[in-house]
Amino acid sequence: MKSVFENKTIMVTGGCGSIGAEIVRQLLQFDPEQIRILDHHENGHFVLSQDVRSPRMRHLIGDIRDRERVIRAMEGVDIVFHAAALKHVPFCEYDPFEAVNTNVIGTKNLIDVAIKERVEKFIGISTDKAVNPVNTMGATKLLSEKIITNAPIGKSHVKACCVRFGNVLATTGSVIPIFQKQIADGHELTITSPEMTRFFMSLSDAVRLVLKAAEMVEGGETFILKMGALRITDLAEVMVEELAPKHGKNPKDFTYKIIGVRPGEKLFETLMSPEEAAYTEERDDMLILRNSLLSNYGKKQIAGNMSLTNLSKYSSNSVVLLNKDQIRKNLYEKKILEEPKTGKRRHEKSNC
Repeated sequence: MKSVFENKTIMVTGGCGSIGAEIVRQLLQFDPEQIRILDHHENGHFVLSQDVRSPRMRHLIGDIRDRERVIRAMEGVDIVFHAAALKHVPFCEYDPFEAVNTNVIGTKNLIDVAIKERVEKFIGISTDKAVNPVNTMGATKLLSEKIITNAPIGKSHVKACCVRFGNVLATTGSVIPIFQKQIADGHELTITSPEMTRFFMSLSDAVRLVLKAAEMVEGGETFILKMGALRITDLAEVMVEELAPKHGKNPKDFTYKIIGVRPGEKLFETLMSPEEAAYTEERDDMLILRNSLLSNYGKKQIAGNMSLTNLSKYSSNSVVLLNKDQIRKNLYEKKILEEPKTGKRRHEKSNC
């Protein structure tokens, strides 16, 4: 993978967010010439500059909605990782045109400039909410996917693709930091619905697979990363069992308040639609959805090998969910929960 990024000038949009910052961290190990971090969050730039210090990093304050800023930022760039987006479902529901401005028009700005600047590779970060969307955020991310994966049409030589995955554990604004604060502050956790299930993966695993997509991209693909799924109530109970004692509290004293599904939310998510199956190639760690439209414009596309009978494996309400012990193990392995000083986890049996 070093050969993909070594001596390259790389731009990461939304580079101060959880996913963008991890992309920056992992890219640094491959000796790029320069990493340009484009983000409108001034304090985010400050925090990242203190956390990660490298002469290869360039902090660019700017918004992907601003086409002129994008033009300046992308001069001489070889590879773009596009992680900037409005991601919170309720906020996008309340301010739909703001979601359109960032997720759709902002993406179009980036692709237009990438084509003009003859960028080699463009990797967009997408979400399972783009599959059969019922909310504004999902609909705008679907349009963002289409804008990116159609970029190879015509004379453009940019190799553009998307990476689609579910919830990333412990990212800013996700459910884990919310549960952590609620456990520290009181004895009640808020749950949207006892039936809600979600696909989950760790931040480091998600970004490693994003970089792998940059290595594999030919143009027009959507890489759909395989991941485990869990029930949100099971996650909440595990976190209470593990964290409550650290705050001097008894896990049995905690209650769970059902607050209902928020506007635009689904009870479960799917990684791909039935219509996409015919154009999808299945591999051990991912699905590769080919853009069927490109074959009409002289772009050779590999035929898919997915069948409709396999689709149930990629819906969070149909897969075998992680049990509480598996969730606990994952949280410790991904260092979302810290190992106790004794080296033994709660609920772990002694050999004595």
